[in-house]
Amino acid sequence: MNYVLADNKNTLADFYPLTFTRPAGELRVGILTIAEKWQKRLSGDFSFLAEDYLRKKYIPTITNDNITIASNILPDNDLASAVEKLEKGCALTNGQTIIAARLDNEDTINFFENREKLTLQAKPYNGKISVINHTWDIFTLNEQEIERDFKLITAGRKSAQLSNTNRILQPERIFIEEGANAEFSIINPNGGYVYIGKDSTIMENAVIHGSLALCEHSTIKISAKIYGATTLGPHSKAGGEIGNAVIWGYSNKGHDGFLGNAVLGQWCNLGADTNNSNLKNNYSEVKMWSYSKHRFVKTGLQFCGLIMGDHSKSSINTMFNTGTIVGVSANIFGAGFPRNFVPSFSWGGSAGYEEYPLKRALETAELVMKRRDTPLSETDIEILTNIFEKTAEFRNF
Repeated sequence: MNYVLADNKNTLADFYPLTFTRPAGELRVGILTIAEKWQKRLSGDFSFLAEDYLRKKYIPTITNDNITIASNILPDNDLASAVEKLEKGCALTNGQTIIAARLDNEDTINFFENREKLTLQAKPYNGKISVINHTWDIFTLNEQEIERDFKLITAGRKSAQLSNTNRILQPERIFIEEGANAEFSIINPNGGYVYIGKDSTIMENAVIHGSLALCEHSTIKISAKIYGATTLGPHSKAGGEIGNAVIWGYSNKGHDGFLGNAVLGQWCNLGADTNNSNLKNNYSEVKMWSYSKHRFVKTGLQFCGLIMGDHSKSSINTMFNTGTIVGVSANIFGAGFPRNFVPSFSWGGSAGYEEYPLKRALETAELVMKRRDTPLSETDIEILTNIFEKTAEFRNF
């Protein structure tokens, strides 16, 4: 079967800045990305249908018979089974939500452009579904998704063993991939699940309490304190104190400082002693910037920290206030608290900002990626250039 994970043109802005650089199906929640969750449950070919400027990198494959899935839906086994059984011209629905539809090529494009206008035979799905509607849903759903992914990818498999220098509780809730290494650490799932990925490392005196997804080739540094539910994506480094955060991959929070109720994109770096607040002093509901409404909106959360897009950086001793949104390729430094909304390609901090010239931002991105033996491709440059132009309206410094 040909499966297409389709974004929704009318709600794209609700996932910015994280989807400036990727389709929503590439969002990581739990251990796996949304696309990987579907791929492990369904047999067939998968591709993405995203914004035009992303399609050169994420090339959609559309045939005359496609099961087109809303890319912000998190599957479980029952939902995947219901999607697999869809017949041509039918849509699987949950209330007003269209989960998936079996469509020809033209209607698949319309699923991205304006799916509400499609004429389809509704097939109600009465089970519970999990949906990402906002960026902060990524960390609020992370506990659930670590458990689901853990059970999915470890079923019928035997865990590798760690050195006996480690102190481990609830070993039945811990899975170790081959090549993972830990010495003199404390791992306590505390009723959650801990997944230690291939060739990852946990250094001495690190303490893990609650659910954790440590993906392949990532490192938890000496004396780090990691609280669940936290995901450290592939090729990342984590140190200091982290609680209920999702770090995408190829990103570093390698030093002391607190990161909580947060999401970091790829190729981000937090300088030493960078901290984010995740709770307001008056304990009131946190608001965050909405790209779709061009204003701050209520999140419904008391604990909400930092959302940071790809390629953004903070300098030593940076302080992020509660509910801060940082765009793509921002460079933040200086004393005091930066604004709660830092536009893409911003250079500065609480003392003020100027535009981060595209040429300089691309030079930095190339250097950062080269350190991980990853080239900055012409397609990547085109995407970042498009984002630079797309976000110019927000840089009214």
